[in-house]
Amino acid sequence: MATVTELLQPVELDLETLLTDLRSLIGAGHPILQAAAEHLFSAGGKRLRPGIVLLISRALSPEGELSARHRRLAEITEMIHTASLVHDDVVDEAATRRGVATVHSRFNHRVAVLAGDFLFAQASWHLANLDNLDVVKLLSRVIMDLADGEVKQGLFRYDSDQSLDNYLEKSYCKTASLIANSAEAAGVLSDESEEHLKLLHHFGRQLGLAFQVVDDILDFTGNDQQLGKPAASDLVSGYLTAPALYALEENPSLSVLIEREFSGEGDLEQALHLVRNSRAINRTRELAENFASESREAIKWLPDSPSRRALIQLPEFVLSRLY
Repeated sequence: MATVTELLQPVELDLETLLTDLRSLIGAGHPILQAAAEHLFSAGGKRLRPGIVLLISRALSPEGELSARHRRLAEITEMIHTASLVHDDVVDEAATRRGVATVHSRFNHRVAVLAGDFLFAQASWHLANLDNLDVVKLLSRVIMDLADGEVKQGLFRYDSDQSLDNYLEKSYCKTASLIANSAEAAGVLSDESEEHLKLLHHFGRQLGLAFQVVDDILDFTGNDQQLGKPAASDLVSGYLTAPALYALEENPSLSVLIEREFSGEGDLEQALHLVRNSRAINRTRELAENFASESREAIKWLPDSPSRRALIQLPEFVLSRLY
């Protein structure tokens, strides 16, 4: 299976330009914020989200040329994503992300919160300057969804009564909204029809959900190396994802362990055993496969090009992380 780098090959040079531009956009504001931003944008990262925006933009352009506004949209997408990671890491008190020290552990909490706010503010400003109200609506919705998802996630901790719909709604807000709305925004900038815009949104939504669901499976089956964070960390924190919710359907007794926040001796081990030895992982895998195939279907109308071929492979790539 292709790697991310191989998949993003049609926009490889665009992504290099993007990183250079991002560094200058963040500008010489405050030395500490500058240092935090530098640190963030050089932290490796797959650049998948701006990559998707660039691939869609190229796939929609018959000559394969990118307008300055499409480039700027990809930059805004990466800013919003990075800002959300900085805040996520503060909320989760994570010490590293992708093996690199997080902003708050390298600087401090105050700087991390300010750096996240600063990036959101920068993104909003550059967004307004695209002078396209529809695009502003789509991406400011993402910023709302990110906050909403973070709040929902906090409210439902250790709550074994939540539904799968709650989980999917939260996953949409936290992961899929940015991909769905920025994909649609690329279509808006290319003057696509209402029907095509809906399909682009659906592509991003289902791809984002597949991505999140795969992540949630890996939290139970992966090792620390693969995850870049300790395994089962979601469950420990009381965040119930699809595998846990499916396991609860099979073993209602699991709810006792969850409600007492795994405070008893061996509670966590027992909970993991119940999840891993039920049909939960398989059912969750089927869920991810459905999302991936719906995502692929949604962009079949794009004319053939290297960018379209890369986009069509993305859902398959997301699933390949499971094997």
